[in-house]
Amino acid sequence: MAQLRRQLGSLDVFAVAAGAMISSGLFVLPAIAFTKAGPAVILSYLFASILIIPSVLSKAELSTAMPKAGGTYFFVERSLGPIWGLFSGLAGWFSLALKSAFAVIGIAVLIKIVLQMIFPIQLEPWHLKAIAALCCIGFTALNIVSVKLTSRFQVLLVGILLTILALFVLFGAGAVEAVRYKGFLEKGWSAVFATAGLVFISFGGLTKVASIAEEVKHPGRNLPLGMILAWLVVTVFYLGVIIIMVGVVDGRELVGNLLPISLAASKFMGLPGFAILGFAAVAAFVTTANGGILAASRAPMAMSRDQLLPPLLAQVSSRFKTPHISILLTGGFMVMAVVFLDIEVLVKTASTLMIILFILVNASVIIMRESRIQSYRPKFKSPLYPYIHIFAIIAYSALIIDMGLVPLLITAGFIGLSAAWFWLYVYRRVSRASAVMHVVERVTDRELKTVTLENELRDILLERDNIIEDRFDLLIKECEILDIQGEENAEKIFRQVSAILAKRLGTDEFVLFEKFLHREAEGGTVVQPGLAIPHIVVEGENKFDILLVRARDGINFPHAPDPVRIMFVLAGSKDERNYHLRALMAIAQIAQEKHFEQRWFAARDIQGLRNLILLSTRKRDTSP
Repeated sequence: MAQLRRQLGSLDVFAVAAGAMISSGLFVLPAIAFTKAGPAVILSYLFASILIIPSVLSKAELSTAMPKAGGTYFFVERSLGPIWGLFSGLAGWFSLALKSAFAVIGIAVLIKIVLQMIFPIQLEPWHLKAIAALCCIGFTALNIVSVKLTSRFQVLLVGILLTILALFVLFGAGAVEAVRYKGFLEKGWSAVFATAGLVFISFGGLTKVASIAEEVKHPGRNLPLGMILAWLVVTVFYLGVIIIMVGVVDGRELVGNLLPISLAASKFMGLPGFAILGFAAVAAFVTTANGGILAASRAPMAMSRDQLLPPLLAQVSSRFKTPHISILLTGGFMVMAVVFLDIEVLVKTASTLMIILFILVNASVIIMRESRIQSYRPKFKSPLYPYIHIFAIIAYSALIIDMGLVPLLITAGFIGLSAAWFWLYVYRRVSRASAVMHVVERVTDRELKTVTLENELRDILLERDNIIEDRFDLLIKECEILDIQGEENAEKIFRQVSAILAKRLGTDEFVLFEKFLHREAEGGTVVQPGLAIPHIVVEGENKFDILLVRARDGINFPHAPDPVRIMFVLAGSKDERNYHLRALMAIAQIAQEKHFEQRWFAARDIQGLRNLILLSTRKRDTSP
């Protein structure tokens, strides 16, 4: 499978996340929101910002545990299964592509307004569509050529945008008139909360950065850092800009205005202020459209990798290392939407789909945690679990009710389409057991026949942490593991161990058994309460093997006061003496890891035990 190149840092994550938030939600929507809530629109934006926090934290946790292309699709598919994965992938792609198309139309409209201010010309609707389509083509080409170039462009634009907004707040603070905040809550708290639902989607783009997690360097640190920083910075700018707008513009002027922030700037900076903020609005729409293609195009690629869509969409350009087919599909859909569809109607549906995806993401965190899969190890853990996630699911469900019947019917259509495609195309191709099946297994005490997800998460973590396997890892991958039920004595266990190792090492079973007994007699191998490391020398050359034993009820050793529940058994020839010592050092590091014993007994089967050792954070042995 072709891999994407990890080349994006925390600044890139911040720029993509921030750029996805600052667009119509700041430059167009405030006028509409003010009409509904009055000056208290400031509180509406604050509440909307707070409402997005659970999804930000959930995405940060999931993306640090599974930094793979596709973002929400990948998380939901692995936690809830392929049907919901199909829905989340298609819905996420559709909603983000439509939002990006809407941003492109915003660019065309702003260009029209500026041109009409400078030149006495009138642009026809098809002119706007042509401008928007050309913008789509340009962003698509940029995304195909280079992720890094796309990201640098995004960083530059976001930097310019934030600078302009900072100047707006700085100069506007002196022009604020306190009288304009009179009757702050005259429309009531119900209007404030309803308007918070309206502007909530303005913050939705923040979480889409998880779609490019596979291309982020050190994702365990850079993803949560970039996302949380983007939320904090953009929230401060949103509130600052809205406070200035309310404080300098008469409420009657805001009604129906398409550029309320530019109008506010003109109040204390004149025509130059209007032009500068108009340019900032264009930059904001550009960052949303550009970042939207970057994030949306990763969903079809990830679905294709998982055999949920045709393999063509998983292709990665050998020259540019970008998913060029998926990007072309996304860009092509945006052009079609701009030219042929009534985007303003569809954007409301896209908003509904996005809120449902937030519900699924918060549910995914709960499912992944409750599955207790050993390989699920996020670098960042969402706090206040599970209360904040349950609150988010309830709150987002309430928001969906206000979206109207048509968006809900279209959403139901997406779910139906996903189910139909699953039975027609996916059913015979995919056999992964999702995390929800692990929860069912734990509740019903039925054993799953597949450990595909656990092994997949293990491999993702090895890649995430850049762990290069050494000889000890290779031995663990191939070693025998005994999972013993019931209390036993050491002699009986040594008989079992000797029989297994004799076959693997090509030596005599009885000789091995006598060596283990002799080793225990001359000096016990219990190194700490509950842990033993029996190790012997065998005849021959180039022979070395490891065997693991888990005994939940304990193994009674003659000279140990406590029963042994964890055993690492080593057997090697004399010429392997140096490696014998290295293996003992590796085991010592593993045994001292935080929560090792807890994880050892929590592992559901021998594959879970194997993965536990393979995911150890011990220092790998690079010597030959």
